Amino acid sequence: MAEHEHVRVAVIGSGFGGLGAAVRLRREGITDFVVLERADSVGGTWRDNSYPGCACDVPSHLYSFSFAPNPDWPRTFSGQEHIRAYLEHVTDTFGLRPHIRLDHEVKMMRWDGDELRWEIDTAQGTLTADVVVSATGPLSDPKIPAVPGLDGFPGKVFHSARWDHDYDLRGKRVAMIGTGASAIQIVPSIQPDVEKLTLFQRTPPWVMPRMDRAITGAERWLHRQLPFTGKARRGILFGVRELQVTAFTKHPNQLGMIESLAKANMAKAIKDPALRAKLTPSYRIGCKRILLSSSYYPALAQHNVDVVASGLKEVRGSTVVAADGSEAEVDAIIFGTGFHVTDMPIAERVVGADGITLAEAWKDGMQSLRGATAAGFPNWMTIIGPNTGLGNSSMILMIESQLNYMADFMRQLNVLGGRAALAVRPSAVNAWNRRVQERMKRTVWNTGGCDSWYLDANGRNTTVWPGTPSEFRRATRDVNLAEYEVMRVVRAGVRAEAEESVAAEESVAAKETVA
Repeated sequence: MAEHEHVRVAVIGSGFGGLGAAVRLRREGITDFVVLERADSVGGTWRDNSYPGCACDVPSHLYSFSFAPNPDWPRTFSGQEHIRAYLEHVTDTFGLRPHIRLDHEVKMMRWDGDELRWEIDTAQGTLTADVVVSATGPLSDPKIPAVPGLDGFPGKVFHSARWDHDYDLRGKRVAMIGTGASAIQIVPSIQPDVEKLTLFQRTPPWVMPRMDRAITGAERWLHRQLPFTGKARRGILFGVRELQVTAFTKHPNQLGMIESLAKANMAKAIKDPALRAKLTPSYRIGCKRILLSSSYYPALAQHNVDVVASGLKEVRGSTVVAADGSEAEVDAIIFGTGFHVTDMPIAERVVGADGITLAEAWKDGMQSLRGATAAGFPNWMTIIGPNTGLGNSSMILMIESQLNYMADFMRQLNVLGGRAALAVRPSAVNAWNRRVQERMKRTVWNTGGCDSWYLDANGRNTTVWPGTPSEFRRATRDVNLAEYEVMRVVRAGVRAEAEESVAAEESVAAKETVA
């Protein structure tokens, strides 16, 4: 291998996960790291998603780092521009810019078993790292379905996460494909300006009112002057959602009352019985992500909106054809069809100890230990890994838990000293995932009767965590070395693998946090 720049840690991505990892590394006294970002600025999904109406469906004071509170959130549910500005602020406040390499898309990562390090090919050259922290996130690579005839469409086509701000939608006939979290924000934002909006809906979502309001100047002043009030606000938001988790994970039948509220929200705006029937889901609320909007249903009731209760089948010239045979002439097609979540493209760019890619290792479904480490990929970790998603709370809570695990992973390597690596045991990964999938069986995501993006191609839920954020925090408090093999370089070009002591092996039952 040719000589390249070498760092202790390479972090991939500069969204919440990547920036959080960078802050935590600095707090651990590790400054020999880089953050490799493929775009020309930080922000991750909050940089990429700039469509009209883009905002978060988690309250602002909970959708922020605990170590970087923001007393000046302008709304209870802040918009994309405010969240992106917050991430820029975090970058500057914690001195991260010297570590960030923009326009450094990772092309390939290969494990060097002789040197116990990763060789990383980027768009700007090659470097090596002892440890890789992959924080690319599951909502980073848009998914556009293969629609026959789409290539021949003469109008404008783009995904919600790649919004074309130079294209003027005013007076246009627009097809909106999908009814997920992005679509329900886009539809009411563009409906007043377009001539005709045709919404293609394969599955209707459950939509609750969005209880959003401006945060008053007095509230912001109080949070600045008395920081504990902001912490208290965050604590209340956290506690309420913590109590709600049981209904999703253990007692889905308790969600019936929430369904009644959602139906009332619909009935308030949708007076046409036929349209209401189209918009009423047939699955248990919570099986797919519950969406928040107070403007979606009123927009659908307008004269220039047509809801097609069917997916897009094909495109014939400027005509879009639904699976039910209905047709519409349009000038633009906007896809709100989600992302590659269970088949993340980054997995095709990671080659592990056995010479296979992470995508190949995960061909039967993603799995890792505690959402962080994958068998066959030493000194490689992921932030927001398999089964770390949440259905009703803030992903920042899960990210911070994984940062705790990453920090202890680095401490363990420092204690080992020299050139060392930690390789998770396949038995530990399998045991963890058996417990997770066993708990998943009774959750609303598996029993609610829907087909969601939480499920992979095999129908296995590899996305959501079947417990509370607090449980996950306890499960990722520290690294249990009995779940890992320790690898060392004993002399140049030679690798030795040393198993932990029998005592450490026997302590796994006592130390391991049961999922």
